[in-house]
Amino acid sequence: MSKFFFAFIAVTAAFLPVEAASFETDILQTSGGPLKIGFIGHGTLLFDFGGKIIHVDPVGQYAEYTGMPKADLILVTHEHGDHLDPKAIEKIRTDKTRIVLTEAGAGKVQGGIVMKNGDVKSVGGIRVEAVPAYNLVHMRTPGTPFHPKGNGNGYVISFADKRVYVAGDTENTPEMKGLRNIDVAFLPMNLPYTMTPEMVADAAKAFKPRILYPYHYGETDLSRLQALMKDEKSVEVRIRQMK
Repeated sequence: MSKFFFAFIAVTAAFLPVEAASFETDILQTSGGPLKIGFIGHGTLLFDFGGKIIHVDPVGQYAEYTGMPKADLILVTHEHGDHLDPKAIEKIRTDKTRIVLTEAGAGKVQGGIVMKNGDVKSVGGIRVEAVPAYNLVHMRTPGTPFHPKGNGNGYVISFADKRVYVAGDTENTPEMKGLRNIDVAFLPMNLPYTMTPEMVADAAKAFKPRILYPYHYGETDLSRLQALMKDEKSVEVRIRQMK
């Protein structure tokens, strides 16, 4: 066990159906029991905690959702098609599923709960904080960012005593760098839409998550991030298949 009293271990995909058996998984021990993390692909994640299944940005391109576990909670970071897939959502939602999304996403999925930047809610007994997700530098056209401020969310999800930050599509914003007490962070690193390795390192060195998973990284050279973070002993960089 590390000095942060984490017990991350690689495990088989026993908590996932056969269709998802090829996805990597980790377990984080929390004060409320194990948190199982499924690394589906791109910006798509799966959490299993306390008998609840939480899907983040479920998209059919990265998994066959017909065989995936039904969702107690679905978190959608923004409306782009590689993060919001109504067909995938329909395959895993039930009449009890809670869906958290943005205002722009609410027009594509019925029955969702809209969270704006800065909102904090308890959804199905899970605390969720919406963190602004937007571009500062990378633009679709001059003056038009790929992700405008106010459109997208990252989410800080509390699993008992552990706080997990899933950043969504964003750059190293002041709001991100101002976060504190983050145990696990998923930070995107895919140009031109999100961050360079230098931007990810800048943010991670500012808010110091105990564990950093680069995700949504496409063809980015992950070794560059590892080199930038090698002297930051308080942050452990973990690489999983998340193209």
